[in-house]
Order: sequence, then C-alpha cells, then structure tokens
Amino acid sequence: MTAPSFPTELKAALDARLQGLSRGELAARAALISRTYRDGGGSGAIRSEADALAYALARMPATYSTVTASLNALRAIRPDFAPQSLLDLGAGPGTAAWAAAEAFASLQIFTMIDTNVALRTLALDLARGNAQLNNLEYAKGDARAALAEAEPADLVTASYLIGELGERERQPLAEAMWDKTRDTLLVVEPGTPAGYARIIALREQLIVAGAHVAAPCPHDGRCPLSAPDWCHFSQRLPRSQAHKQVKGAELPFEDEKFSYVVLSRVPVAQHPARVLAQPVASKVEISAKLCTSNGLTTAKIPRRDKISYALARRWCWGDAVMKES
Repeated sequence: MTAPSFPTELKAALDARLQGLSRGELAARAALISRTYRDGGGSGAIRSEADALAYALARMPATYSTVTASLNALRAIRPDFAPQSLLDLGAGPGTAAWAAAEAFASLQIFTMIDTNVALRTLALDLARGNAQLNNLEYAKGDARAALAEAEPADLVTASYLIGELGERERQPLAEAMWDKTRDTLLVVEPGTPAGYARIIALREQLIVAGAHVAAPCPHDGRCPLSAPDWCHFSQRLPRSQAHKQVKGAELPFEDEKFSYVVLSRVPVAQHPARVLAQPVASKVEISAKLCTSNGLTTAKIPRRDKISYALARRWCWGDAVMKES
C-alpha cells in the first residue's frame, strides 16, 4: 500500500493552533492520553482544548493514513462507488471525515458522532473553511444511542472504536451500524491479534446478516489464517517536526499497523487476491503470500517469466493483485 499524504490544509490548521503552546506540555499530555487508552480508559483523559490538540497531533496522521489506505482498497475494488453521505462513529477530531472527503469528491453530507466534547470542538474548528466539510454535523453522545437518532448513510465508518467497548456492547453496535449502512461499512482496528479478532468477529456477524466483503478479503468465507498468524497491514508515514516533538520521537517516520474490513450490501463483481506480507525477491523468483478466493497460497513468480516478474516486483504488502497462482 502506498502511504497517503496528510492533507496540507489539515496540517496547516493543526500547526496554526500550536502558536504560543509549549511542545513539552503537549508531549506530556499526549503521553498521558496514550497511557489512558492502553489501560482501557478511552478518551476520558481528553478534557481540554490542549488535550484534544495533543491527541490530534499524536494520532491524526496515523489514523488518517490507515483509513485512507482502507478507502483506497475499497475504491480499487469498487471504482464506481460514489457515496453522497458519510456517518462516522467515534469520530474524535474528524480524521475519518477528512480521509473520506479526500477519497470521494461525491460526498456532500458528513455526520459524526462522539462522546468527547473537546474532540468535537476541535473537529468543528479544523473543518471550518474546508469547502467539502464546512457543513458537517457532529452529534455528541454514546455511539449506540446517538446512532439510533442518525439518518442512514451511503458510507459508515468506525475507526479504532470497537476496542474501546466491552464485549457485550460490540455485537449490538455492529448490528446498529449495519442497519444505518445504505451501501458500505468500513471498520478499522489496531493491527494486533486482538484487533484482528474484533474485526473477524464483526465480519462473521455481519456476513450472517447479509453483508458481502469488499476488502481486504477476496471471499465471504471464513478467514483461512490460524494462530499465531493474523491478518494485518502496515502504513509507513512521515513525521512532521511537531509530530516528532509531541510523540517524543526521533525517527522521521512511523509504521502504523492496522486491521480492517469493508463490507457492502452488494456482492463484489471480481475478487482479486490480497498480498498478506511483503513479497520476498531472490535471484530466481519472487515469493508472495496471498489470500485468494480459494484460500491461502504462496505465489512464486520465476525471473524467467519476465512480464509476470516485472509486475510482481511492484507488489506491496496489502495490495490487491489479479494473479492467484
């Protein structure tokens, strides 16, 4: 997957809010928020404007990258998909809305839901002045309760939300999200075994309810992977100076691992294979682990097959490819 570029307009909007603020204080706030999330506290540590900004600087680039990569996978499978409305749950500072706006010029209606007042305020502030996002609606409330009042949308998204819920809440929320999905649902979770397990559980639940998998899976059957393996992908994104300062990082890039599923109400016309790990090139062949409509396979493309070899050299982890053998 090619790393998406963080929107210049969004980066400028975040940088403008840094004026006069201590980078050290923002870094300390971001570290506290990160620990709270790791301990299962959700967005409870984000209480002020400075907290929301620290969170956005630390997490928006990675979240934007994974949501955009997932939407790009959808676009590759369904190039005719042109949603007019978006409903985003657990919207936070509005990252998924920015990603969806970049992916689909057709979007006109943006509805976002989150319980956190500080993140809602920041999201509305960041979107102000953006022609496509200028009229977005942002409801405050619990995901299921607010979702019950929301209008159905062509595209429904939930990124890094399911993991914040208890196990008893996940199935009812998945059902509620699917009920509000006119066409396509995207769910993104961290690329950990636990995040993958949540994606697989939701995937299985909604396939029973009539959903069809658009990406990343090339089929609607059971996942062919078995522990300790799990399906996840990775996005490498550049870090800005502010991003490095807030995260206390020195490397100029960050690797964000994620798992996702795109579910559609209509079957996909064709299902290409999916590259499940970075292909390995040797002097004699390229070897690639693929998930295909017939299950897992290792494709071996010999160097002597110059055309196929040249194509396979461009394969990257997460790509959809037509060759299945």
